[in-house]
Amino acid sequence: MAVAENTAGFGKIINIFFEEIQGFPNRMRILKRACSVILRTGVRRYQNTCNKDLFFKVHPSVSQSLAENKPVVALESTIVTHGMPYPHNLSTATEVEAIVRAEGATPATVAVIDGEIRVGLSADELNYLAQSKSLLKVSRRDLPYVVSKGLSGGTTVSATMIAAHRAGISVFVTGGIGGVHRDGQNSLDISADLTELSRTPIAVVSAGVKSILDIGRTLEFLETQGVCVATYGPSEDFPAFFTPHSGFTSAYNVHNPSEAAKLIASALLLGLQNGVLIAVPIPEEHGAAGQQIEEAIQAAATEASLKGITGKDVTPFILQKVSDLTQGKSLQSNIALIRNNAKVGSQIACALSKQVREKTSKSLISQPGKVTADSDVVVIGGINVDFIAKGKTKELQFGQTNPGSVVQSFGGVGRNIAGV
Repeated sequence: MAVAENTAGFGKIINIFFEEIQGFPNRMRILKRACSVILRTGVRRYQNTCNKDLFFKVHPSVSQSLAENKPVVALESTIVTHGMPYPHNLSTATEVEAIVRAEGATPATVAVIDGEIRVGLSADELNYLAQSKSLLKVSRRDLPYVVSKGLSGGTTVSATMIAAHRAGISVFVTGGIGGVHRDGQNSLDISADLTELSRTPIAVVSAGVKSILDIGRTLEFLETQGVCVATYGPSEDFPAFFTPHSGFTSAYNVHNPSEAAKLIASALLLGLQNGVLIAVPIPEEHGAAGQQIEEAIQAAATEASLKGITGKDVTPFILQKVSDLTQGKSLQSNIALIRNNAKVGSQIACALSKQVREKTSKSLISQPGKVTADSDVVVIGGINVDFIAKGKTKELQFGQTNPGSVVQSFGGVGRNIAGV
């Protein structure tokens, strides 16, 4: 409010000043236009800053870690609001955050609460998301509506990527991403997760995509969008969520957190403006039940089709149906792969943070260099432009033109140094 009041007060002073020096139209017209532009720009920036703060909130622990260049891992919240039944959703979310902390990173679960995008949640907020029955599933397309209405919901992969990137987070861990649905070449039912990966520079660590999707077309779509896909481990086999082998391969593979971090760092330094997908296979001991789960998935997918269930309602329906058909084995596998993803993703985030710190420290070491006449110099300081209006008579006649002269001069420490 103080900024707005000061800006308004300065505007009044400018207007009074111009009323008194109307006799010098050419120079004054230019100055008045310049000041008007400065005022409008300042007000717009102030308003935009207020609006951003109004819709976006970063938890203090996350802000502090980012400010200190410590590793932060973003986590989505649809797994809490739509992915698992209570209390498994709450216990899993809490455990995943604990795993991230144990690996040396700061967890930042993303959600929309009362129309505010929050990066990093309190225990009470997590509990609210886990127990509420009226929460929305929020993707990129839903953000404007949910925010404008002051609603609450769990963020999907795409919405979480947007929030995490805006906060300055480079690594995001999830269970699995969306993809091209079967018969997607006709229905054009393609998850927004894929297009988000093509335009938001953040690394997504997941267990691949679920086998209910068209994995081959999903990988083709990602290739077309220029998204680098790498499997984590010794093999290039692309995982299919509940099973480590989908029958398709990634373009590349990375063997450890350090290799993955170098890949992510290279993508960020190149400024390609698209994400990286790190596909982490489910641990073998939990992937053993994959065949039984796969059969249940096929049955659930057929039932969903017969019932006309489409869009964002498909995945929650199938997950619940598969859990029923496998007597809870799929839920246990789901929890296991999320734990594993959190561990691997946190290790990657820590390795990435370490590499960034090392490169930064090296760049800060002074290196002797040659200074030539062509060397660029940056001067930070003030520049003053003074206009002195002097009348020819001792008394000014207000409301009319007065004879006189105007002298323009320049000063300020920044300007004086730059002129040397």
